[in-house]
Amino acid sequence: MRVRAQLAMVMNLDKCIGCSTCSVTCKQTWTNRDGVEYVWFNNVETKPGIGYPRSWEDQPHWRGGWRLDRQGRLRLRSGGRWRRLARIFANPDLPTLDDYYEPATYDFDNLLSAPASDQMPVARPLSAVTGRPLRLEWGPNWDDDLGGSALYAAHDPNWAGLSQSVQRSFETTFMFHLPRICEHCLNPACVAACPSGAIYKRQRDGLVLVDQDKCRGWRMCVTACPYKKIYLNRTTAKAEKCTFCFPRVEAGLPTVCATTCVGRLRYIGLVLYDLDRVEPALAVPDDQLVAAQRGLFLDPADPAVAAQALADGLPPDWLQAAQASPIHALAIRHGVALPLHPEYRTLPMVWYIPPLSPVLDATAALGGDNASADDICQAVAGLRIPLAYLANLFTAGDVDLVAGALMRLAAVRSHMRSVTVGRPDPADTAAAGRSAAELEALYRLLAVAKPKDRYVIPAAHREEAAELAQWTSGCPLDRLPLGIAP
Repeated sequence: MRVRAQLAMVMNLDKCIGCSTCSVTCKQTWTNRDGVEYVWFNNVETKPGIGYPRSWEDQPHWRGGWRLDRQGRLRLRSGGRWRRLARIFANPDLPTLDDYYEPATYDFDNLLSAPASDQMPVARPLSAVTGRPLRLEWGPNWDDDLGGSALYAAHDPNWAGLSQSVQRSFETTFMFHLPRICEHCLNPACVAACPSGAIYKRQRDGLVLVDQDKCRGWRMCVTACPYKKIYLNRTTAKAEKCTFCFPRVEAGLPTVCATTCVGRLRYIGLVLYDLDRVEPALAVPDDQLVAAQRGLFLDPADPAVAAQALADGLPPDWLQAAQASPIHALAIRHGVALPLHPEYRTLPMVWYIPPLSPVLDATAALGGDNASADDICQAVAGLRIPLAYLANLFTAGDVDLVAGALMRLAAVRSHMRSVTVGRPDPADTAAAGRSAAELEALYRLLAVAKPKDRYVIPAAHREEAAELAQWTSGCPLDRLPLGIAP
């Protein structure tokens, strides 16, 4: 057992209202400058929808992430070292500016300088890239609030195979918001694909960063990232991506997106994992990937794990932070958080609590009792957001895992309702497979947790500053992450 620590994030989609405050503050902090006008390290998408960049989940087209070959070995979808070298000067598997969107500004000067006229002057949209007049036809969340409509849902890759089984009418239209940042994966495809070794994963906290001095703008990382969260700065010709606000987290502060989130839906903390289990976890079939990734995580309260973590160089205060981590609680202990597209086999470290549709309405529609935990849990299968759609997003198609998470969330609501009226029902705990104390602990974490409980971030040690910035030199074409063959 080799214990490693990873900073991770969980987002509760039940709380996201799609206000995009997180996107705006991230934009102002990191990409408010020339060359990255089209870049959003943090964006909020409407699902079902096309996403940003357009149809980023269509991996047969974009060739992002990893796949298993016929021998069960892990391979980059974008090809091996020789294929990447042969296409290093011409890489066609890239989103264009139209797939992202052409950023716009407005001719505000015309409002002041236009001559007197009977008509009101207007501020025409102008391209922020070329300065020419622009017709606005697409944007980073153009399908906001229209995700459930046939116009946009038809182009959502997660909708494939569901159009005949799910009725879409005005009364049953469903949509929810999906905030996205870089996943800071345990097995990042971008690191493996970079010809210049500019992208690296920090050993201490697992963050994936770009060394701007080494980057040569080959853009292989853009193709390899299945989440399309690496961008090319058109001015510097360097790759840029979400940094998890590492200057802040090194000081023990939460990321900008988490700090400014209106819905308080983000949780940040450490998880401990066994490096020796990573490679076997990547070789399992798709329907076992979520269980395999959960199997990587170690219980920091286990004395054997704690002793090994300290022996492997984890500082004592970091171990204490891992023991108080809300990420371990939500993803492992309570099992309500799920990874985004585990079938990409990058082992993403930004997980999501799936949205729970109005469950009481669904219970009543099925003729059930809104006060009955059994009836509420049975109604989960008939919610407005189809379980199969959520499974395509979070569990590689495993509907049971999604249903289990939603049933626990529904049980929390039912249990707390019965506690509030003074009539606790043992059926609440039986339906969820959790004790009353566990349901109440989950309620406190999801509903009333204070910032110190939602953000458990240990500060970096001054003596480790050089180690945090260090990266082994050498040609990455001969070295893939975790020792996996190319």
